[in-house]
Amino acid sequence: MDLPRTIARPVDHEVVIKKSRFLAHLAPAGSVAEADAVIARLRKELWDARHHCVAMVLGTRADQARSSDDGEPSGTAGVPMLEVLRHRGVTDVVAVVTRYFGGVKLGAGGLVRAYSGTVAAALDVAAGSGAMLRRELLYEVEVPVPHGDAGRIDNMLRDWATGHGAVMEPPAYDAVAHLRLLVPPEQLDALAADVAAASSGAHSPTFGDSRVVDVPIRP
Repeated sequence: MDLPRTIARPVDHEVVIKKSRFLAHLAPAGSVAEADAVIARLRKELWDARHHCVAMVLGTRADQARSSDDGEPSGTAGVPMLEVLRHRGVTDVVAVVTRYFGGVKLGAGGLVRAYSGTVAAALDVAAGSGAMLRRELLYEVEVPVPHGDAGRIDNMLRDWATGHGAVMEPPAYDAVAHLRLLVPPEQLDALAADVAAASSGAHSPTFGDSRVVDVPIRP
């Protein structure tokens, strides 16, 4: 099952609807405390706004969620914002939409569309600017090689990683060079075969634990 995506950095986007300004702020948040800190900062910075409506989705599997209408009619802001985050498949994200009232009432339906649409537009900005990250379950792999072979095997692994959805990690050195990378589970057998072929059977990878890794999504 694919894991939810997340964002690498904060993203801001503004929408004006019937003279009301809706300022969306998306931020990475690995916990409720981190999300609450983002919300508190925005409340302080934008103290003169009428509403700061909130939705957050947290957890590797997006299994935690909270929302707040912050004085807007019940169900017109926080929940619609939350539904957008869930529909877009993102997690460890807090969305705050700050509203400056423009003097024209939008009605319940108009508010739902405004708050959900502003978050959706901010997510589009995140995707278009390269701020979106996909999450993958990758396996830690190490290829120990003599120092004399390190440059050649390192180059081979970098080329291999580019074509197989793997991620290179910094090497470690002691008596030998420990070349390290993170590999999708379906590519482990291919890596073992390709390392053996590149070294005429002299080297082989060792496989470690799996972990969730954030990988940039190219716009």
